[in-house]
Amino acid sequence: MVLLDVDGTLTNGSITYDSRGKELKSFYVRDGAAIKWLQLAGMEVAILSGRKSLPLELRARELGIAKVIQSETIKLPAFERLLQETGLKAGEVAYMGDDIYDLPVLKRAGLSACPADAVSEVKKAVDLVCELKGGRGAIRELAELILKAQGKWRALMGKYGS
Repeated sequence: MVLLDVDGTLTNGSITYDSRGKELKSFYVRDGAAIKWLQLAGMEVAILSGRKSLPLELRARELGIAKVIQSETIKLPAFERLLQETGLKAGEVAYMGDDIYDLPVLKRAGLSACPADAVSEVKKAVDLVCELKGGRGAIRELAELILKAQGKWRALMGKYGS
């Protein structure tokens, strides 16, 4: 499983409101493509967010992400529940987060990663600091690394004539 934080990881961390107070978020299309590739390769992708967000729910539905955990600022108990529900071991989960709230899960996951613009405490704690920023390709970078390490990249790209 690939488990993703949202603000600062799946997005650039900005929260924008329109004149009616409606929350707006921007999601990077290349990160979305990478999520679909992970799913095509047989991996489940899930979300663990400290905030509740309708734009996130819409994007998750669009990407076919069924497991969306929101409003969990203390993330480790939610992570442990997810492991129980899925039967996965912590070592079978890759987690990407960018801030202090993510540290307990990052320390427990089998593979921990963060975007280039994560806070320094997170950068020091993870297995992989991506070259790209949150909401600007960090998830794509992680997905490509996983797919290549598992030997699935070439076959997947072959579907696109590459």
